[in-house]
Amino acid sequence: MIKSLLFSLIVICLNACIKNNKPIIERFNGISFVAPPVKIDSLPIKILIEETGSNSLAIMPFAFCYGNSNPSLYFNHEKQWWGEKSEGVISTIRMAKFQNQKVLLKPQIWIKRGEYTGDLVFKSAAEWSKFESDYQNFVLSFATIAAQEKVDIFCIGTELQNFINKRPAFWEQLIQSIKKIYKGKLTYAANWDEYQNTPFWNQLDYIGIDAYFPASAERQPSIEELMNGMKVTQSKLKTFSARYKLPILFTEYGYRSMNYAAHKPWESSSEKGINFKVQSNALSAFYETFWSEDYVAGGFLWKWFYNNEKAGGIENSGFTPQNKPAISVIKQYYRE
Repeated sequence: MIKSLLFSLIVICLNACIKNNKPIIERFNGISFVAPPVKIDSLPIKILIEETGSNSLAIMPFAFCYGNSNPSLYFNHEKQWWGEKSEGVISTIRMAKFQNQKVLLKPQIWIKRGEYTGDLVFKSAAEWSKFESDYQNFVLSFATIAAQEKVDIFCIGTELQNFINKRPAFWEQLIQSIKKIYKGKLTYAANWDEYQNTPFWNQLDYIGIDAYFPASAERQPSIEELMNGMKVTQSKLKTFSARYKLPILFTEYGYRSMNYAAHKPWESSSEKGINFKVQSNALSAFYETFWSEDYVAGGFLWKWFYNNEKAGGIENSGFTPQNKPAISVIKQYYRE
């Protein structure tokens, strides 16, 4: 009887969506899982799920480069962390899926000294050609893994504004090359101030945004103040989603546990005093503003480390919610 009633309710909801021409969007209550430096078993992922109530993980292999001075890109290097290389990525995907987590596979670039990837640019056509060749090898190698492991979403790049603007033809052919290998859903992780100028959304399945939008210049804004600050972004994203008829996926989102954390949320190095209330308020406001919107497919909180007992805590002002009050906020919304 109970099963029959549940089935009937599902059918009613589906019919309502169809009548209203509203797409049924899968919700990703996700966490960005930082690549472990050493081989791990499944316990860290089990703890992550128990702590947050997540249903999906972003797994992030890395390639490294020296920036504008050298167009070579290095990946699967022996000196890289275990979780950044193919072996660790495959193992982590399998552990995540075994624990019923959906997977976003999100290859990224790290530039020496932590320079911003969106500023990457080369002087000559030969340098661009070398970099494009290396980047394609990097991305297609992990697209092959995405196909092999049947991951839910594959991300073709992260915060590469200059690269996209200056070399659009490369991205057109890269997307086609990926689609020959991987038949699942595709996205690109555009920075919050970049997504409106990204030219190839109509070839992807999600509008991916690293959602570090400014929300308040106050030291410790209330949830209501933060929600008011997010209204303009909410309206813009709704319009943009409708324009392309694609859902918004927050490929990254998060706030540090410090004063003024919602003013410039992308900042990762400044120190303005630890403040756990700001992190909790900002996440509450973010969920209240976006999580019930029918054009939002959820997102992936930045970020979670494998060694939970040592991560975060009362002396940490970083993005991770580990061992901080904000963890209860995440769990509340992720388990609704």
